Amino acid sequence: MANNVNGYSYDRNQVKAGILHFGVGNFHRAHLEYMTNKLLENTSQQNWGICGAMILPCDEHLYHALKKQNGEYTLTVCGRDDSINVYRIGSLVELYWGIEEQEKILDKIADKDIKIITLTITEGGYNISRQTGEFMLDNEQVAHDLNNPKRPQTAFGYVAEGLRRRKAAGNGPITILSCDNLQHNGNTARKAFMTFVENQDKELAAWMKENVTFPNSMVDRITPATRPDDIERLNSQNGTNDEAPVYCEDFIQWVVEDNFAAGRPEWETVGAQMTDDVTAFENMKLSLLNASHTLLSYPSFLSGYRKVDAAMHDERIKKFVRAFMDEDITPYVPAPADTDLEEYKQTLVERFGNRMVSDQVARLCFDGASKFPVYVMPNLEKMIADNANGKNVEFKRVAYLFAAYRHYLKYHTDDNGEVFEVADPWLTADDWKLIKRCHEGFRGKDTVSNDHSLEFKSLHLEFQRNQVLTYKSLNNENINKKRRSVSTPDIRVFYCRIPYHSKRTVPRAIEGCIFERGYGKQ
Repeated sequence: MANNVNGYSYDRNQVKAGILHFGVGNFHRAHLEYMTNKLLENTSQQNWGICGAMILPCDEHLYHALKKQNGEYTLTVCGRDDSINVYRIGSLVELYWGIEEQEKILDKIADKDIKIITLTITEGGYNISRQTGEFMLDNEQVAHDLNNPKRPQTAFGYVAEGLRRRKAAGNGPITILSCDNLQHNGNTARKAFMTFVENQDKELAAWMKENVTFPNSMVDRITPATRPDDIERLNSQNGTNDEAPVYCEDFIQWVVEDNFAAGRPEWETVGAQMTDDVTAFENMKLSLLNASHTLLSYPSFLSGYRKVDAAMHDERIKKFVRAFMDEDITPYVPAPADTDLEEYKQTLVERFGNRMVSDQVARLCFDGASKFPVYVMPNLEKMIADNANGKNVEFKRVAYLFAAYRHYLKYHTDDNGEVFEVADPWLTADDWKLIKRCHEGFRGKDTVSNDHSLEFKSLHLEFQRNQVLTYKSLNNENINKKRRSVSTPDIRVFYCRIPYHSKRTVPRAIEGCIFERGYGKQ
Protein backbone atom coordinates (compact mmCIF):
# COMPACT_ATOMS: atom_id res chain seq x y z
CA MET A 1 0.00 0.00 0.00
CA ALA A 2 1.26 3.47 -0.85
CA ASN A 3 2.38 5.56 2.07
CA ASN A 4 -0.18 8.30 1.47
CA VAL A 5 -3.22 5.97 1.39
CA ASN A 6 -5.26 5.55 4.56
CA GLY A 7 -5.95 1.87 5.05
CA TYR A 8 -8.62 0.15 7.13
CA SER A 9 -7.84 -1.85 10.27
CA TYR A 10 -10.65 -4.44 10.23
CA ASP A 11 -10.13 -8.03 9.07
CA ARG A 12 -12.12 -8.49 5.85
CA ASN A 13 -12.19 -12.24 6.48
CA GLN A 14 -14.37 -11.57 9.53
CA VAL A 15 -16.87 -9.43 7.61
CA LYS A 16 -20.11 -10.96 6.33
CA ALA A 17 -22.27 -9.39 3.67
CA GLY A 18 -25.54 -8.09 5.11
CA ILE A 19 -26.29 -5.69 2.23
CA LEU A 20 -26.73 -6.52 -1.46
CA HIS A 21 -26.28 -3.55 -3.78
CA PHE A 22 -27.45 -3.08 -7.38
CA GLY A 23 -25.44 -0.51 -9.32
CA VAL A 24 -21.80 -0.58 -8.25
CA GLY A 25 -20.87 2.74 -9.82
CA ASN A 26 -18.77 5.70 -8.77
CA PHE A 27 -21.35 7.43 -6.59
CA HIS A 28 -22.13 4.27 -4.64
CA ARG A 29 -18.45 3.66 -4.04
CA ALA A 30 -17.92 7.26 -2.84
CA HIS A 31 -21.00 7.31 -0.62
CA LEU A 32 -22.50 4.10 0.82
CA GLU A 33 -19.27 2.09 0.48
CA TYR A 34 -17.29 4.91 2.11
CA MET A 35 -19.64 5.16 5.09
CA THR A 36 -19.85 1.40 5.49
CA ASN A 37 -16.06 1.12 5.30
CA LYS A 38 -15.86 3.42 8.32
CA LEU A 39 -18.61 1.48 10.08
CA LEU A 40 -16.80 -1.85 9.75
CA GLU A 41 -14.07 -0.59 12.07
CA ASN A 42 -16.63 -1.28 14.81
CA THR A 43 -16.38 -5.03 15.52
CA SER A 44 -20.08 -5.15 16.46
CA GLN A 45 -21.03 -4.03 12.93
CA GLN A 46 -19.17 -6.58 10.85
CA ASN A 47 -22.31 -8.34 9.65
CA TRP A 48 -22.93 -5.37 7.35
CA GLY A 49 -20.44 -5.85 4.56
CA ILE A 50 -21.65 -5.25 1.00
CA CYS A 51 -22.23 -7.74 -1.80
CA GLY A 52 -22.18 -6.00 -5.18
CA ALA A 53 -24.59 -7.13 -7.91
CA MET A 54 -23.64 -5.95 -11.38
CA ILE A 55 -26.22 -7.11 -13.92
CA LEU A 56 -25.58 -5.15 -17.11
CA PRO A 57 -23.34 -6.16 -20.03
CA CYS A 58 -21.67 -2.72 -19.83
CA ASP A 59 -20.55 -3.54 -16.26
CA GLU A 60 -17.99 -6.01 -17.55
CA HIS A 61 -14.93 -3.77 -17.49
CA LEU A 62 -15.50 -2.42 -13.98
CA TYR A 63 -16.47 -5.86 -12.69
CA HIS A 64 -13.22 -7.42 -13.86
CA ALA A 65 -11.18 -4.48 -12.56
CA LEU A 66 -12.72 -4.76 -9.10
CA LYS A 67 -12.62 -8.57 -9.10
CA LYS A 68 -8.92 -8.46 -9.93
CA GLN A 69 -8.46 -6.27 -6.82
CA ASN A 70 -10.63 -8.50 -4.59
CA GLY A 71 -13.26 -5.75 -4.44
CA GLU A 72 -10.85 -3.14 -3.03
CA TYR A 73 -10.25 0.28 -4.53
CA THR A 74 -9.01 3.75 -3.60
CA LEU A 75 -11.22 6.75 -2.94
CA THR A 76 -9.61 10.19 -3.23
CA VAL A 77 -11.48 12.85 -1.23
CA CYS A 78 -10.75 16.35 -2.53
CA GLY A 79 -11.12 19.16 -0.02
CA ARG A 80 -12.34 22.68 -0.67
CA ASP A 81 -9.11 23.79 1.05
CA ASP A 82 -7.04 21.97 -1.64
CA SER A 83 -6.36 19.05 0.72
CA ILE A 84 -6.35 15.46 -0.50
CA ASN A 85 -7.14 12.37 1.56
CA VAL A 86 -6.96 8.92 0.02
CA TYR A 87 -8.71 5.88 1.50
CA ARG A 88 -8.51 2.21 0.68
CA ILE A 89 -12.09 0.89 0.73
CA GLY A 90 -12.67 -2.72 1.75
CA SER A 91 -16.42 -2.85 2.45
CA LEU A 92 -17.22 -4.54 -0.90
CA VAL A 93 -16.60 -8.07 0.34
CA GLU A 94 -18.44 -9.97 -2.42
CA LEU A 95 -19.03 -9.13 -6.09
CA TYR A 96 -20.98 -10.91 -8.84
CA TRP A 97 -21.73 -10.18 -12.47
CA GLY A 98 -25.16 -11.31 -13.58
CA ILE A 99 -24.08 -12.14 -17.12
CA GLU A 100 -21.92 -14.96 -15.72
CA GLU A 101 -23.12 -15.40 -12.12
CA GLN A 102 -26.86 -14.91 -12.18
CA GLU A 103 -27.67 -17.76 -9.80
CA LYS A 104 -25.24 -16.47 -7.19
CA ILE A 105 -27.02 -13.09 -7.13
CA LEU A 106 -30.46 -14.71 -6.89
CA ASP A 107 -29.34 -17.01 -4.07
CA LYS A 108 -27.72 -14.09 -2.28
CA ILE A 109 -31.00 -12.14 -2.25
CA ALA A 110 -32.60 -15.21 -0.68
CA ASP A 111 -29.81 -15.62 1.89
CA LYS A 112 -30.96 -14.98 5.47
CA ASP A 113 -27.77 -12.97 6.15
CA ILE A 114 -28.83 -10.32 3.61
CA LYS A 115 -31.10 -7.86 5.42
CA ILE A 116 -31.02 -4.89 3.03
CA ILE A 117 -31.04 -4.46 -0.76
CA THR A 118 -29.67 -1.04 -1.77
CA LEU A 119 -29.96 0.60 -5.19
CA THR A 120 -28.15 3.20 -7.28
CA ILE A 121 -29.72 2.42 -10.65
CA THR A 122 -30.16 6.09 -11.73
CA GLU A 123 -33.36 8.12 -11.92
CA GLY A 124 -34.40 6.47 -15.17
CA GLY A 125 -33.66 2.99 -13.86
CA TYR A 126 -37.01 2.77 -12.05
CA ASN A 127 -38.80 2.52 -15.42
CA ILE A 128 -41.46 5.10 -14.56
CA SER A 129 -43.20 6.71 -17.54
CA ARG A 130 -42.63 10.46 -17.88
CA GLN A 131 -46.09 10.80 -19.38
CA THR A 132 -48.24 8.73 -17.01
CA GLY A 133 -46.18 8.44 -13.83
CA GLU A 134 -46.73 4.68 -13.93
CA PHE A 135 -44.36 1.72 -14.14
CA MET A 136 -43.93 0.69 -17.79
CA LEU A 137 -44.88 -2.96 -18.11
CA ASP A 138 -44.34 -2.90 -21.88
CA ASN A 139 -40.63 -2.17 -21.57
CA GLU A 140 -38.87 -4.90 -23.55
CA GLN A 141 -36.62 -6.12 -20.72
CA VAL A 142 -39.41 -5.85 -18.13
CA ALA A 143 -41.71 -7.86 -20.40
CA HIS A 144 -38.98 -10.49 -20.74
CA ASP A 145 -38.61 -10.74 -16.96
CA LEU A 146 -42.36 -11.01 -16.40
CA ASN A 147 -42.46 -14.04 -18.68
CA ASN A 148 -39.08 -15.55 -17.72
CA PRO A 149 -38.86 -15.23 -13.94
CA LYS A 150 -35.88 -17.56 -13.55
CA ARG A 151 -33.76 -15.74 -16.15
CA PRO A 152 -34.10 -12.07 -15.22
CA GLN A 153 -32.39 -9.14 -16.93
CA THR A 154 -33.57 -6.21 -14.78
CA ALA A 155 -33.24 -5.34 -11.10
CA PHE A 156 -37.00 -5.92 -10.79
CA GLY A 157 -36.74 -9.43 -12.15
CA TYR A 158 -33.71 -10.25 -9.99
CA VAL A 159 -35.37 -9.00 -6.81
CA ALA A 160 -38.63 -10.79 -7.56
CA GLU A 161 -36.98 -14.16 -8.16
CA GLY A 162 -34.60 -13.71 -5.23
CA LEU A 163 -37.46 -12.84 -2.88
CA ARG A 164 -39.48 -15.78 -4.18
CA ARG A 165 -36.62 -18.04 -3.08
CA ARG A 166 -36.31 -16.13 0.19
CA LYS A 167 -40.01 -16.60 0.91
CA ALA A 168 -39.84 -20.33 0.08
CA ALA A 169 -36.85 -20.76 2.42
CA GLY A 170 -38.54 -18.85 5.24
CA ASN A 171 -35.60 -16.47 5.53
CA GLY A 172 -37.61 -13.52 6.77
CA PRO A 173 -38.23 -9.86 5.91
CA ILE A 174 -35.91 -7.48 4.08
CA THR A 175 -35.56 -3.78 3.27
CA ILE A 176 -35.18 -2.25 -0.21
CA LEU A 177 -33.37 1.08 0.15
CA SER A 178 -33.04 3.43 -2.83
CA CYS A 179 -29.94 5.65 -2.79
CA ASP A 180 -30.78 7.39 -6.06
CA ASN A 181 -31.20 11.13 -6.47
CA LEU A 182 -35.00 11.19 -6.55
CA GLN A 183 -37.53 12.93 -4.35
CA HIS A 184 -39.24 10.30 -2.21
CA ASN A 185 -37.01 7.66 -3.79
CA GLY A 186 -38.36 4.96 -1.50
CA ASN A 187 -41.91 5.61 -2.69
CA THR A 188 -40.69 5.40 -6.29
CA ALA A 189 -38.91 2.13 -5.58
CA ARG A 190 -42.04 0.73 -3.92
CA LYS A 191 -44.20 1.63 -6.93
CA ALA A 192 -41.73 0.10 -9.38
CA PHE A 193 -41.03 -3.17 -7.58
CA MET A 194 -44.55 -3.75 -6.31
CA THR A 195 -46.11 -3.09 -9.72
CA PHE A 196 -43.71 -5.53 -11.32
CA VAL A 197 -44.32 -8.27 -8.75
CA GLU A 198 -48.11 -7.78 -8.70
CA ASN A 199 -48.09 -8.46 -12.44
CA GLN A 200 -45.87 -11.51 -12.10
CA ASP A 201 -46.72 -13.23 -8.82
CA LYS A 202 -49.65 -12.01 -6.71
CA GLU A 203 -48.79 -14.41 -3.87
CA LEU A 204 -45.28 -12.96 -3.67
CA ALA A 205 -46.71 -9.43 -3.82
CA ALA A 206 -48.88 -10.19 -0.79
CA TRP A 207 -45.81 -11.49 1.08
CA MET A 208 -43.83 -8.36 0.19
CA LYS A 209 -46.53 -6.07 1.54
CA GLU A 210 -46.02 -7.71 4.93
CA ASN A 211 -42.27 -8.30 4.83
CA VAL A 212 -40.55 -5.58 2.78
CA THR A 213 -40.07 -1.89 3.61
CA PHE A 214 -38.98 0.91 1.26
CA PRO A 215 -37.42 3.79 3.26
CA ASN A 216 -36.87 7.16 1.63
CA SER A 217 -33.38 8.64 1.68
CA MET A 218 -31.57 11.79 0.58
CA VAL A 219 -28.04 11.41 -0.75
CA ASP A 220 -25.42 14.03 -1.52
CA ARG A 221 -21.79 13.87 -2.62
CA ILE A 222 -20.43 15.29 -5.85
CA THR A 223 -18.67 12.42 -7.60
CA PRO A 224 -17.38 13.01 -11.16
CA ALA A 225 -17.00 10.29 -13.74
CA THR A 226 -13.55 8.70 -13.65
CA ARG A 227 -12.02 8.86 -17.11
CA PRO A 228 -8.82 7.17 -18.31
CA ASP A 229 -6.75 10.33 -17.76
CA ASP A 230 -8.24 10.57 -14.23
CA ILE A 231 -7.12 7.01 -13.48
CA GLU A 232 -3.59 7.85 -14.61
CA ARG A 233 -3.61 11.09 -12.59
CA LEU A 234 -4.96 9.49 -9.41
CA ASN A 235 -2.54 6.57 -9.53
CA SER A 236 0.40 8.89 -10.09
CA GLN A 237 -0.77 11.19 -7.30
CA ASN A 238 -1.50 8.39 -4.83
CA GLY A 239 1.39 6.05 -5.65
CA THR A 240 -1.06 3.26 -6.49
CA ASN A 241 -1.91 1.00 -9.39
CA ASP A 242 -5.69 0.98 -8.99
CA GLU A 243 -7.72 0.01 -12.06
CA ALA A 244 -10.97 1.30 -10.52
CA PRO A 245 -10.23 4.44 -8.49
CA VAL A 246 -12.90 6.98 -7.53
CA TYR A 247 -12.58 10.63 -6.55
CA CYS A 248 -15.11 12.94 -4.93
CA GLU A 249 -15.58 16.10 -2.88
CA ASP A 250 -15.09 16.28 0.89
CA PHE A 251 -18.76 17.05 1.61
CA ILE A 252 -21.07 14.09 2.28
CA GLN A 253 -24.67 13.86 3.47
CA TRP A 254 -27.05 10.96 3.84
CA VAL A 255 -30.47 11.34 5.45
CA VAL A 256 -32.37 8.05 5.85
CA GLU A 257 -35.91 7.30 6.94
CA ASP A 258 -35.57 4.85 9.83
CA ASN A 259 -37.91 2.15 8.54
CA PHE A 260 -36.03 -1.14 8.24
CA ALA A 261 -37.79 -4.51 8.28
CA ALA A 262 -34.88 -6.67 9.45
CA GLY A 263 -32.49 -4.41 11.32
CA ARG A 264 -29.90 -2.00 9.99
CA PRO A 265 -26.28 -0.89 10.40
CA GLU A 266 -25.51 1.90 12.87
CA TRP A 267 -24.81 4.33 10.04
CA GLU A 268 -25.58 7.26 12.32
CA THR A 269 -22.27 6.59 14.10
CA VAL A 270 -20.37 7.44 10.91
CA GLY A 271 -22.28 10.51 9.81
CA ALA A 272 -25.68 9.46 8.44
CA GLN A 273 -28.79 11.20 9.76
CA MET A 274 -31.62 8.86 10.67
CA THR A 275 -35.04 10.50 10.72
CA ASP A 276 -38.78 9.85 10.58
CA ASP A 277 -39.24 12.08 7.52
CA VAL A 278 -36.67 13.10 4.89
CA THR A 279 -38.98 15.50 3.02
CA ALA A 280 -37.49 18.78 4.30
CA PHE A 281 -33.95 17.60 3.51
CA GLU A 282 -35.01 16.43 0.04
CA ASN A 283 -36.66 19.74 -0.77
CA MET A 284 -33.62 21.69 0.34
CA LYS A 285 -31.16 19.59 -1.60
CA LEU A 286 -33.16 19.19 -4.82
CA SER A 287 -34.22 22.86 -4.88
CA LEU A 288 -30.84 24.37 -4.04
CA LEU A 289 -28.10 21.97 -5.11
CA ASN A 290 -29.66 20.10 -8.02
CA ALA A 291 -31.66 23.00 -9.44
CA SER A 292 -28.58 25.25 -9.20
CA HIS A 293 -26.50 22.62 -10.97
CA THR A 294 -29.08 22.59 -13.76
CA LEU A 295 -29.18 26.39 -13.86
CA LEU A 296 -25.44 26.72 -14.37
CA SER A 297 -25.07 23.70 -16.68
CA TYR A 298 -26.46 24.75 -20.06
CA PRO A 299 -25.46 28.45 -20.01
CA SER A 300 -21.95 27.46 -18.85
CA PHE A 301 -21.61 24.72 -21.46
CA LEU A 302 -22.79 27.02 -24.24
CA SER A 303 -20.33 29.65 -23.05
CA GLY A 304 -17.52 27.16 -23.63
CA TYR A 305 -16.91 25.92 -20.09
CA ARG A 306 -16.36 22.19 -19.65
CA LYS A 307 -15.46 22.13 -15.93
CA VAL A 308 -17.87 23.24 -13.21
CA ASP A 309 -15.18 24.84 -11.06
CA ALA A 310 -13.94 26.95 -13.97
CA ALA A 311 -17.48 28.16 -14.65
CA MET A 312 -18.01 29.02 -10.97
CA HIS A 313 -14.83 31.07 -10.90
CA ASP A 314 -16.40 33.28 -13.58
CA GLU A 315 -17.86 35.97 -11.34
CA ARG A 316 -20.83 36.48 -13.71
CA ILE A 317 -21.87 32.86 -13.38
CA LYS A 318 -21.19 32.75 -9.65
CA LYS A 319 -23.38 35.84 -9.17
CA PHE A 320 -26.05 34.34 -11.46
CA VAL A 321 -26.19 31.09 -9.45
CA ARG A 322 -26.15 32.76 -6.04
CA ALA A 323 -28.94 35.17 -7.05
CA PHE A 324 -30.99 32.15 -8.15
CA MET A 325 -30.45 30.50 -4.76
CA ASP A 326 -31.26 33.65 -2.77
CA GLU A 327 -34.08 35.20 -4.78
CA ASP A 328 -35.75 32.35 -6.67
CA ILE A 329 -35.38 29.38 -4.33
CA THR A 330 -34.95 30.46 -0.70
CA PRO A 331 -38.47 31.96 -0.35
CA TYR A 332 -39.92 28.53 -1.10
CA VAL A 333 -37.58 26.23 0.85
CA PRO A 334 -38.12 25.94 4.60
CA ALA A 335 -34.88 24.92 6.28
CA PRO A 336 -34.86 21.50 7.97
CA ALA A 337 -34.40 21.44 11.74
CA ASP A 338 -30.95 22.53 12.92
CA THR A 339 -29.97 23.66 9.40
CA ASP A 340 -28.57 27.12 8.69
CA LEU A 341 -29.78 27.81 5.14
CA GLU A 342 -27.34 30.68 4.55
CA GLU A 343 -24.44 28.48 5.57
CA TYR A 344 -25.78 25.67 3.37
CA LYS A 345 -25.92 27.96 0.31
CA GLN A 346 -22.42 29.29 0.91
CA THR A 347 -21.17 25.72 1.23
CA LEU A 348 -22.82 24.90 -2.11
CA VAL A 349 -21.01 27.77 -3.83
CA GLU A 350 -17.72 26.54 -2.35
CA ARG A 351 -18.46 22.96 -3.40
CA PHE A 352 -19.31 23.93 -6.98
CA GLY A 353 -16.04 25.89 -7.19
CA ASN A 354 -13.87 23.09 -5.75
CA ARG A 355 -10.90 23.01 -8.15
CA MET A 356 -9.71 19.68 -6.74
CA VAL A 357 -12.94 17.96 -7.82
CA SER A 358 -13.38 19.78 -11.14
CA ASP A 359 -16.67 18.14 -12.05
CA GLN A 360 -17.73 17.92 -15.71
CA VAL A 361 -20.35 20.38 -16.99
CA ALA A 362 -21.39 17.72 -19.51
CA ARG A 363 -22.37 15.44 -16.62
CA LEU A 364 -24.73 18.16 -15.34
CA CYS A 365 -26.20 18.62 -18.84
CA PHE A 366 -26.90 14.90 -19.24
CA ASP A 367 -30.59 13.86 -19.30
CA GLY A 368 -32.14 17.29 -18.92
CA ALA A 369 -35.60 15.93 -19.75
CA SER A 370 -35.47 13.94 -16.50
CA LYS A 371 -34.01 16.75 -14.42
CA PHE A 372 -36.29 19.68 -15.26
CA PRO A 373 -39.48 18.05 -13.91
CA VAL A 374 -37.77 17.05 -10.63
CA TYR A 375 -35.40 19.94 -9.93
CA VAL A 376 -36.86 23.03 -11.61
CA MET A 377 -40.59 22.70 -12.16
CA PRO A 378 -41.89 22.30 -8.57
CA ASN A 379 -40.34 25.59 -7.49
CA LEU A 380 -41.22 27.35 -10.75
CA GLU A 381 -44.87 26.50 -10.31
CA LYS A 382 -44.79 28.18 -6.88
CA MET A 383 -43.15 31.24 -8.42
CA ILE A 384 -45.84 31.43 -11.10
CA ALA A 385 -48.62 31.11 -8.51
CA ASP A 386 -47.09 33.91 -6.41
CA ASN A 387 -46.77 36.13 -9.45
CA ALA A 388 -50.41 35.50 -10.33
CA ASN A 389 -51.33 36.60 -6.81
CA GLY A 390 -49.60 39.94 -7.21
CA LYS A 391 -46.16 39.32 -5.69
CA ASN A 392 -44.23 40.56 -8.75
CA VAL A 393 -41.92 37.56 -9.07
CA GLU A 394 -38.82 37.84 -11.29
CA PHE A 395 -38.46 35.01 -13.82
CA LYS A 396 -35.44 36.04 -15.83
CA ARG A 397 -33.00 33.46 -14.49
CA VAL A 398 -35.35 30.50 -14.94
CA ALA A 399 -36.50 31.77 -18.32
CA TYR A 400 -32.86 32.12 -19.35
CA LEU A 401 -32.26 28.51 -18.34
CA PHE A 402 -35.09 27.22 -20.53
CA ALA A 403 -33.87 29.26 -23.47
CA ALA A 404 -30.32 27.94 -23.03
CA TYR A 405 -31.60 24.35 -22.82
CA ARG A 406 -33.59 24.85 -26.01
CA HIS A 407 -30.50 26.20 -27.77
CA TYR A 408 -28.37 23.33 -26.44
CA LEU A 409 -30.80 20.77 -27.86
CA LYS A 410 -31.43 22.49 -31.17
CA TYR A 411 -28.07 23.75 -32.41
CA HIS A 412 -25.36 21.44 -30.97
CA THR A 413 -22.82 24.27 -31.15
CA ASP A 414 -21.48 26.47 -28.36
CA ASP A 415 -20.64 30.18 -28.49
CA ASN A 416 -17.08 29.38 -29.57
CA GLY A 417 -18.26 27.36 -32.54
CA GLU A 418 -17.40 24.01 -30.96
CA VAL A 419 -19.75 21.22 -32.04
CA PHE A 420 -20.98 18.82 -29.37
CA GLU A 421 -23.19 15.76 -29.05
CA VAL A 422 -26.36 16.01 -26.96
CA ALA A 423 -26.95 13.32 -24.36
CA ASP A 424 -30.67 13.36 -23.49
CA PRO A 425 -31.75 9.72 -23.70
CA TRP A 426 -35.40 10.19 -22.74
CA LEU A 427 -36.23 12.46 -25.69
CA THR A 428 -38.07 10.54 -28.36
CA ALA A 429 -37.82 10.75 -32.15
CA ASP A 430 -41.01 12.83 -32.11
CA ASP A 431 -39.47 15.18 -29.55
CA TRP A 432 -36.48 15.75 -31.83
CA LYS A 433 -38.75 16.49 -34.77
CA LEU A 434 -40.58 19.12 -32.73
CA ILE A 435 -37.34 20.66 -31.51
CA LYS A 436 -36.05 20.82 -35.08
CA ARG A 437 -39.20 22.61 -36.24
CA CYS A 438 -39.08 25.15 -33.42
CA HIS A 439 -39.61 28.66 -34.79
CA GLU A 440 -36.64 31.02 -34.81
CA GLY A 441 -36.53 34.75 -34.79
CA PHE A 442 -40.00 35.35 -33.35
CA ARG A 443 -41.00 39.00 -33.05
CA GLY A 444 -43.91 40.86 -31.54
CA LYS A 445 -46.93 39.57 -29.67
CA ASP A 446 -48.51 36.19 -29.24
CA THR A 447 -52.28 36.06 -29.34
CA VAL A 448 -54.34 33.21 -27.90
CA SER A 449 -57.40 31.92 -29.68
CA ASN A 450 -59.73 33.93 -27.46
CA ASP A 451 -58.00 37.16 -28.51
CA HIS A 452 -56.32 37.82 -25.16
CA SER A 453 -53.07 39.59 -26.00
CA LEU A 454 -50.02 38.60 -24.00
CA GLU A 455 -47.45 41.26 -23.36
CA PHE A 456 -43.74 40.63 -23.88
CA LYS A 457 -41.01 42.42 -21.99
CA SER A 458 -37.29 42.31 -22.69
CA LEU A 459 -34.91 41.12 -19.99
CA HIS A 460 -31.31 42.21 -20.46
CA LEU A 461 -28.85 39.86 -18.80
CA GLU A 462 -25.27 40.64 -17.96
CA PHE A 463 -24.50 36.96 -17.99
CA GLN A 464 -24.43 36.60 -21.75
CA ARG A 465 -23.43 39.57 -23.88
CA ASN A 466 -25.60 40.81 -26.71
CA GLN A 467 -28.53 38.54 -26.00
CA VAL A 468 -32.02 39.62 -25.08
CA LEU A 469 -34.48 37.25 -23.49
CA THR A 470 -38.21 37.75 -23.93
CA TYR A 471 -40.59 36.46 -21.32
CA LYS A 472 -44.32 36.21 -21.59
CA SER A 473 -45.97 37.48 -18.43
CA LEU A 474 -49.43 36.11 -17.71
CA ASN A 475 -52.00 37.25 -15.21
CA ASN A 476 -54.03 34.88 -13.11
CA GLU A 477 -56.93 34.87 -15.56
CA ASN A 478 -54.74 33.77 -18.43
CA ILE A 479 -52.95 31.10 -16.39
CA ASN A 480 -56.24 29.46 -15.56
CA LYS A 481 -57.68 29.52 -19.06
CA LYS A 482 -57.64 26.26 -20.98
CA ARG A 483 -55.76 27.51 -24.00
CA ARG A 484 -55.68 25.16 -26.93
CA SER A 485 -53.99 27.15 -29.65
CA VAL A 486 -51.85 30.19 -30.26
CA SER A 487 -51.10 32.10 -33.39
CA THR A 488 -47.47 30.99 -33.28
CA PRO A 489 -47.68 27.38 -32.09
CA ASP A 490 -44.00 26.68 -32.66
CA ILE A 491 -43.18 28.79 -29.59
CA ARG A 492 -44.73 26.24 -27.30
CA VAL A 493 -43.44 23.17 -29.07
CA PHE A 494 -40.26 22.82 -27.08
CA TYR A 495 -41.54 23.74 -23.67
CA CYS A 496 -44.63 21.64 -23.78
CA ARG A 497 -42.54 18.57 -24.54
CA ILE A 498 -40.83 18.69 -21.14
CA PRO A 499 -42.98 16.49 -18.88
CA TYR A 500 -43.94 17.69 -15.43
CA HIS A 501 -44.29 15.19 -12.62
CA SER A 502 -44.68 12.55 -15.32
CA LYS A 503 -48.26 13.68 -16.02
CA ARG A 504 -48.27 17.42 -16.73
CA THR A 505 -46.41 19.70 -19.06
CA VAL A 506 -44.47 22.84 -18.35
CA PRO A 507 -46.89 25.63 -17.45
CA ARG A 508 -47.69 27.66 -20.52
CA ALA A 509 -46.79 30.74 -18.51
CA ILE A 510 -43.19 30.27 -19.73
CA GLU A 511 -43.79 28.99 -23.23
CA GLY A 512 -42.81 32.36 -24.66
CA CYS A 513 -39.31 32.10 -23.25
CA ILE A 514 -37.24 32.65 -26.42
CA PHE A 515 -34.37 34.79 -27.56
CA GLU A 516 -34.88 37.52 -30.13
CA ARG A 517 -31.25 37.16 -31.02
CA GLY A 518 -28.47 34.85 -29.85
CA TYR A 519 -30.09 31.70 -28.50
CA GLY A 520 -33.09 30.93 -30.66
CA LYS A 521 -31.85 32.45 -33.88
CA GLN A 522 -29.55 30.90 -36.44
